[in-house]
Amino acid sequence: MTDKEQDWDIVVKPKTAAFKLNFKEVLGYRDLILLMVKRDVTTIYKQTILGPLWMLIQPLFATLIYTFTFGQAQLSTDGIPGLLFYLIGQTFWTYFAECFNKTSNTFIANAGVFGKVYFPRLVMPISVVLSNLVRLAIQIVLLTGVYLYFYFSTDKLNPHFLLFLAIPLLVLLIAVFSLSLGILFTSFTTKYRDLTFLLSFAVQLLMFLSCVVFPASMFKGTTFGVNTQSILLCNPVATSLEAIRYIITGNGVFSPAYIFLSAAITLLLFLGSIIVFNRTEKTFMDTV
Repeated sequence: MTDKEQDWDIVVKPKTAAFKLNFKEVLGYRDLILLMVKRDVTTIYKQTILGPLWMLIQPLFATLIYTFTFGQAQLSTDGIPGLLFYLIGQTFWTYFAECFNKTSNTFIANAGVFGKVYFPRLVMPISVVLSNLVRLAIQIVLLTGVYLYFYFSTDKLNPHFLLFLAIPLLVLLIAVFSLSLGILFTSFTTKYRDLTFLLSFAVQLLMFLSCVVFPASMFKGTTFGVNTQSILLCNPVATSLEAIRYIITGNGVFSPAYIFLSAAITLLLFLGSIIVFNRTEKTFMDTV
């Protein structure tokens, strides 16, 4: 009986195309993805006294520090109560930063596993993005509680309820953007370890360019003849955060044009990062 006559469950073939994203193959390993998600969620706070409460404590403490620090400087929050403004930014920024930081270490952190058994390498970064969704959902519970307090105690919030359905799409935009940046960085860090030191600095810098602690309305005017706010809103994270704030508070920049532009940038980055990722996974074991 020849190989062609046999009915194999899995056939492993070399990747010859520069761009190849086999969703069917990745979907076939959905049980492994779910196992990785469960592992990440259950072990991250294992052997800690407060356990999953850290998912709420960390963003809350960061928000309180931002509220005190930037509140003393009397920086604009677009008319949104300071605590709520910074909590919105911190909640969704933390999701992006966690996904980016962990996916950017995919090859190095999992070299031992990758060298022993075959499965689509994208399983690892995808599981990171999904496991952090669980953390985001828990933090959104905290955000909802704070939001409801200000909604009923002040008249500063004017939510656009019909646009609430757009929030999952904005979260998806952040997720794909973080995944794309992460797998692009992990492809380069296999050879250039210096990038791991640059990464921590880059994430901190990117936070100040993503409307986490400053509203986009502060960046009006031009610099060297270029509209500063327009450049800022080319960042998919900044565009998403501003849109989310606009939807749930009525204040912020909600521009379909910038959202579509951010989506286009994210898609191009995703396609490019897949090409680099596919090329790197063929030889990364020789350099890790």
